[in-house]
Amino acid sequence: MAINQQSVQAWLDKYVQAWKSYDPQAIGDLYSEDAVNYYGAFDEPQRGRAAIVESWLKSPDAKGTYDASYHPIAIDGNLAITNGRSRYFEADGKTFRMEFDNIFVLRFDDTGRCVEFREWYTKKPSK
Repeated sequence: MAINQQSVQAWLDKYVQAWKSYDPQAIGDLYSEDAVNYYGAFDEPQRGRAAIVESWLKSPDAKGTYDASYHPIAIDGNLAITNGRSRYFEADGKTFRMEFDNIFVLRFDDTGRCVEFREWYTKKPSK
């Protein structure tokens, strides 16, 4: 299965939903069994679906204190580059706290699961 704008957007939407739910099954469904996940350019990657799910669940964000929107900007074969914003709020879920601009480089297998996830992010400066 070749990826396209629609399939990558669907994956990104599921990624946001998995983040909001912290459901281990939803998280695991995003990744292949042997996936590699890099949270930052200098971080050691998580290797394998189980390790990735465990890393997501290690220190979850408080429910209702974050939101995100990501979109594909380039696709080549099974490789996608995406951009989006992650916003964080105070415990009331309304008072803005901080925002990040995110670039994801994603490589997918033939079933549409991510086999390699690389993330770069920049915090929006305070005024």
